[in-house]
Amino acid sequence: MPTIVPVILCGGSGTRLWPRSRATKPKPFLPLVGDSTLFSATVQRCPADGGFAPPVVVTGRKHLDHVKAQLGDAGDAAIIVEPAAKNTAAAIALAALRLPDDAVMLVCPSDHHIGNAQAFARAAHAAAALAEDGWLVSFGIEAKSPETGFGYLKRGEAIGDTGFRTAQFVEKPDLDRARSFIADGGYAWNGGIFAFRVSDFMRELETHRPDIAGAVRAAVDRGRAEGAEFYPDAEAFAAIEGESVDYAVMENTRRAAMVPADMDWSDIGNWHALHDARESDAQGNSVQGAAELVDCRNVLVDTDGPKVSVIGLEDVIVVVDGDDIMITTREGVQKVGKLHGAANQ
Repeated sequence: MPTIVPVILCGGSGTRLWPRSRATKPKPFLPLVGDSTLFSATVQRCPADGGFAPPVVVTGRKHLDHVKAQLGDAGDAAIIVEPAAKNTAAAIALAALRLPDDAVMLVCPSDHHIGNAQAFARAAHAAAALAEDGWLVSFGIEAKSPETGFGYLKRGEAIGDTGFRTAQFVEKPDLDRARSFIADGGYAWNGGIFAFRVSDFMRELETHRPDIAGAVRAAVDRGRAEGAEFYPDAEAFAAIEGESVDYAVMENTRRAAMVPADMDWSDIGNWHALHDARESDAQGNSVQGAAELVDCRNVLVDTDGPKVSVIGLEDVIVVVDGDDIMITTREGVQKVGKLHGAANQ
């Protein structure tokens, strides 16, 4: 089996988890599920004795101190400091151009929760084996409910015993269409986790988005190393028109594949998702901090100080962080990022 290089993408502000997640310390660096932060858990899922090389972390300057503080035993990690946020295609290309052409990259968001690390490792090695054969591989997360907040992958013909061709990438559907995907059984969630060889990824990027590939290559060629940190040239990188790796590469290549992954995954994309990822009592209530709930169902309370008392409510989320209090229904969680505080703190 090839040695797998984890490429951990550390960007974004996590505004939909305000007020706990803020621009100064967004959700990857918070212990939202269990005692480890999401970033630390991502690093820990890729140990050396599991066939993983030291990670390459791609992050921005404002998160650099958090990354260095939370790398833990992965002190031999490489850190690429993006001059600006230009979406995932450019971020992955930065890592690719700092690795050997034959390296197998495992691209992982730093802010997802995966409850079953063994299932993750099995999927990672299956994806790496396909990548060794020239496939660009997505993790197809088992779709357990008709979610409208995720993209989907349609399963095509089998590739050996471990994977499938990706027959179609599907944008976030409406509820009726999402229900039809679940009924069909041939669709999986697109979790934003990928595996491919450096040479294969760069060839596809240069074919389909030569402007991005050229600008990233110039930024790397003119960049500078400072110990374990690498700083691409800011002027060259500024020329990039940001685009996701899905749009730039995965939806265009003829070598798209997927491996099934049932690993207790959540993108922790909002307070509802975090509630589902945490342990709850028999009434579906989940409490972190000082709280008392009476006659409540499906209520999440997360407080860092004051005791919160809730009586007779259902499907409500209450978050206290310092002087900020946020209360929403489950239906309102997607709008949390629109709050003035979420956008400016």
